[in-house]
Amino acid sequence: MTQPSCGNPIPLATLLEYWLGELDEAREGQLDEHLLGCGHCSANLQSLVDLGGEVRTAVRAGAVHAVLTDPFVKRLAAQGLRLREYRVAHNGSVHCTVAPDDDLLISRLAAPLAGVERLDVERWSSAGAGVERLRDVPFDAAAGELILAWRMQSIRAMPLSTLRMRLVAVASSGERLVGEYTFHHTPYSS
Repeated sequence: MTQPSCGNPIPLATLLEYWLGELDEAREGQLDEHLLGCGHCSANLQSLVDLGGEVRTAVRAGAVHAVLTDPFVKRLAAQGLRLREYRVAHNGSVHCTVAPDDDLLISRLAAPLAGVERLDVERWSSAGAGVERLRDVPFDAAAGELILAWRMQSIRAMPLSTLRMRLVAVASSGERLVGEYTFHHTPYSS
């Protein structure tokens, strides 16, 4: 059975704010009332909730690259996930590894992001897979860092190698290097 259309559908961004508890009490009350009587908007909200669960599952499994927020990382830790985090200074480097019991590898790249409109991440390894470019990643300029989670399967399979990342600001006037980061990876040994 298809849901009837809504004459005044709630925008997806507003449904997301509702789901995350970011609306004031009055606006949340209005949406509660609308959602109780509108199958179309309720179905859209359920789709967002389902998608969020699928994303959480994929991130927890280390199956995807993801840009995360600090509150999301804290929630994962509070839920009992074993996180291995590396903080890398602007234009800095770090020696790193992942252990068999690590659930998620987090890289925190300190970066001057003020004034950046669009941010791309370039990544390449001495192990040789070519340059990978993540385009238009979400970021919070005020945070002063970009938080990335990487595919655990691919990191665990890496030999002794050096991984490099560059943050690139992209604007209509061209590209500008924001920062360079080096990871000296050593495979785990017990």
